[in-house]
Amino acid sequence: MHHRQSGDGDGAGGSIGAELCRQILASSPKELILLDISEFALYHVDREIKSLCQRQGLRFPVVTLLGSVRDEQRLESIFRTFSVDTVYHAAAYKHVPMVEYNVSEGVANNVHGTWSAAWAAHRAGVDTFVLVSTDKAVRPTNIMGASKRFAELILQGLSQIETETRFCIVRFGNVLGSSGSVVPLFREQISTGGPVTVTHPEVSRYFMSIREAAQLVLQAGALGTGGDVFVLDMGEPVRIVELAERMIRLSGYDTEQDNVFGEHVEVEYIGLRPGEKLHEELLLGTSVTGTGHPMIMRAEEES
Repeated sequence: MHHRQSGDGDGAGGSIGAELCRQILASSPKELILLDISEFALYHVDREIKSLCQRQGLRFPVVTLLGSVRDEQRLESIFRTFSVDTVYHAAAYKHVPMVEYNVSEGVANNVHGTWSAAWAAHRAGVDTFVLVSTDKAVRPTNIMGASKRFAELILQGLSQIETETRFCIVRFGNVLGSSGSVVPLFREQISTGGPVTVTHPEVSRYFMSIREAAQLVLQAGALGTGGDVFVLDMGEPVRIVELAERMIRLSGYDTEQDNVFGEHVEVEYIGLRPGEKLHEELLLGTSVTGTGHPMIMRAEEES
């Protein structure tokens, strides 16, 4: 978000969308538009953002709008009415098993929704459109990942036409503490005495905090020239069973493996879910170039 400009966050009620909105406040935008299809989620993020503005003495309009990213005409109207400069497109269905069994809705939201939002941004002359993507879009083995890869290709395709809009993609792995992440699930399972369910003993994932991920999305959005795929440095992948065992011990319990006496919580392997990979990747190719930011790389990939 550039200083004194108007920004829109769709999917504002989700974990990443809400954190993006919190961090955009620091740039003192001219106006902040929050868009989400969920009245409940939008109500809560609206209250939080307005409370933060009041506590920090920030004085700019925060507009909350209910709506679907599939409604291209409404989105174009919103972008024109509020002279939106930057769109952060965080709206998506992201839970792999859920999307696997709800294919049409997953594709409608993740693919058609991205097309509608991006095309509306192009028609309205929005300056920058940033797609929040995922490592599951790299050589996808499930519907959710394939839909996000399709969304990436849409933006790369639009960047080839004559347009005033700069389209860019930010791709990263799992976000700690986001809705549906393993951390709150493990915490809940530990609190009820277990077992803590892990799909496979060798499964691993990249992790980053919500705060860090949102901060890097905002920074990457300012770097793109059009059609760029930015990949965040996620560090080394973490074995999920090691994360589970660490959380069990930090909660004051033993695992089954190190239990001698006292309470313990077991780890139970339940098998890989349909479309789930053992290990995720962040790159389609093998080469990246630097951006001047130590944690943001530009992927060299053919669209």
